[in-house]
Amino acid sequence: MSYGKCLLKTHSLGIIARRLTKSSEMALQSQKLERDTNDPQAQNRPHETQLYFEVPMYQWPIIYAPDYNIRFLGLEKLHPFDAGKWGRVYEFLKEAGMLQDDTVVRPREATTDDLRVVHTKGYLDSLKWSITVAGITEVPPVAFLPNFIVQRKVLRPFRYQTGGSILAGKLAMERGWAINIGGGFHHCSAAHGGGFCAYADITLAVKFLFEKVEGVAKAMIVDLDAHQGNGYERDFMNDDRVYILDVYNRGVYPHDGYAKRAIKRKVELGHFTEDQEYLSLVRTHLEGALNEFSPDIIVYNAGTDILDGDPLGMLAISAQGIIERDQIVFQKARTRGIPIMMLTAGGYQKCTARIIADSVLNLRELGIISCDEAENVPKPTETKAIQRSWSDGGILRKFRSCSRVTRSQTQDDLQEQQEHQGVQQQDNNHEQAHKSSL
Repeated sequence: MSYGKCLLKTHSLGIIARRLTKSSEMALQSQKLERDTNDPQAQNRPHETQLYFEVPMYQWPIIYAPDYNIRFLGLEKLHPFDAGKWGRVYEFLKEAGMLQDDTVVRPREATTDDLRVVHTKGYLDSLKWSITVAGITEVPPVAFLPNFIVQRKVLRPFRYQTGGSILAGKLAMERGWAINIGGGFHHCSAAHGGGFCAYADITLAVKFLFEKVEGVAKAMIVDLDAHQGNGYERDFMNDDRVYILDVYNRGVYPHDGYAKRAIKRKVELGHFTEDQEYLSLVRTHLEGALNEFSPDIIVYNAGTDILDGDPLGMLAISAQGIIERDQIVFQKARTRGIPIMMLTAGGYQKCTARIIADSVLNLRELGIISCDEAENVPKPTETKAIQRSWSDGGILRKFRSCSRVTRSQTQDDLQEQQEHQGVQQQDNNHEQAHKSSL
């Protein structure tokens, strides 16, 4: 399919899906208002959760479950989002020898009580209508499926990823860093979903930290996805505990002017912005944000839809530029001793799974992230090689930005590498300090 046809198809599907959901949203509005009025503080009530649990030290603070991936009768192919990329990221990291099945953390599915920490009852009830989910995922045929199938095949993977994001916050505070190979549903707020985001995992992760983890009073959200993160922005509109840095293409969805009021540091990009300008802006504004605000944790939304050729992001950042961007963010956090959790967010080309994996491998190679106990777990005698991703074939000849790279080479990065020689000891000290505080 040509780039133009792909863009036209995506636009048409989005319009159809939004029209389909309009009537259902109107029908549910009165019910939603009545329910939420009867229980206005329910989402703030204390509750017990199974999403926080102890993780053995021989496991990387990297979170993934096969339940993340969405596959049902090929319907996932009707949206440009690669609904199986999370599994490919994991397989690439296994193929590289970094992860094993027993050294990765498996999250639990977020329950209704977990989701009610943020979401209104009316919103969660609206997801029991397949037509509502069709609008959120922008896949119109979902409207005609029985809702029990939609719950199991579409929403359940989102709930697992949401559980992973919530757990990533706890792990980051204990280990100094954590990565959820999924999540980053930044268009979803407490009362409204959209843009392939059904649950507000970023808001949930932050509020769980505020409620349940001692020593977390302030959080910074660094959103480098190509799209504005309007969901959590609406949720944290008047919350001074949360500082938002959002770098996005001003010419693409969602154009949410109201939500922009919550952004403390707003960086709006034009179509086809390239590496040099982009990375300079990221460096400058991340440094500025950290000078203005001292967070107890950084929530990093690391979308790869900034990649050159992405039909929805409309930017022109190379694969190497994405890897360098992630390195910049992690280096700033680690040198300042600020725990950081990373979510993979958007990315609408098949090759983004390889880029995400290469970025994680780069962080490990530079010593920015580490886990000695996991590295020392005996490797299997035989490692089954996975079939190469389609992105490693013909598309590499079409998009220069999808070439495989594993290490950042910029001069600024080389100058900063010396600062990371004590990172591993810092991790150990951070963990001991966290345990002592408990």
